[in-house]
Amino acid sequence: MSETSVSQGEMNHLLEPIHGFLGSSTPAAWINEAARSDELHALLIDHLHCELKAAQSAAFLLRKYVLTKEQASQVLEWLVPFEDVAYRKANHDLIAAQKEIPRIRKTEEQKRNWQGRMVDRMLLLMKEELHHFTQVYEIMREREMDIQPLSASRYAASLLSHVRTYEPETLIDKLIVGGLIEARSCERFAALAPHLDSQLQKFYISLLRSEARHFEDYLKLAQEIAGRDISADIQRLVDVEAGLITSTDNELRFHSGVPA
Repeated sequence: MSETSVSQGEMNHLLEPIHGFLGSSTPAAWINEAARSDELHALLIDHLHCELKAAQSAAFLLRKYVLTKEQASQVLEWLVPFEDVAYRKANHDLIAAQKEIPRIRKTEEQKRNWQGRMVDRMLLLMKEELHHFTQVYEIMREREMDIQPLSASRYAASLLSHVRTYEPETLIDKLIVGGLIEARSCERFAALAPHLDSQLQKFYISLLRSEARHFEDYLKLAQEIAGRDISADIQRLVDVEAGLITSTDNELRFHSGVPA
């Protein structure tokens, strides 16, 4: 993704479909709390983990629904250096590691249907998320911030608890949830950026281009797999997500609700 800045006009263009998709805007109380300097370390740690979890979630969907055992091993191997850094405080050349995108040789069946498109879109998404992980990690290192244990927010788990338990609705709902998480991340990058120092402001605005597309990739896949109108399915989960964002949370996280 380009590191050049995004103009206000381009920001508005990128954010318009996201604001039209999400059921609520980030509450001002969350922005005010997140912008505090004493919360920045925890917020960056959580952002780091969010980027990794986004890549892991894409890998999980590929492994469960698309890839052969050999293909899945390639994808899992790609994640190892980033998981080592996040969970085991290991040192790796992440710039080199993020470029090691697996060369998946698709089967004939995968080429014939949505599975092939899912491979292409999820691998590209993973590459971009791991690139963002590396960027956050480098910012933290510059600021001499350690990666410390941090409890996860209720956000993703609560969303996933509303996923239906029978296929193909399970996959459809998981893709919609993935789209919601990506859209909310993008909306928060834009909402928080004006309240941060110049380096972080430039960084968060630069993330808009790729993140703004990710949610649409998830929704297009969900629509293709369903083969029917999924507006009601989307709206059900949009309402759940909006409820999580506008209700009270005891801990500040990148996707948490209104600070208690």
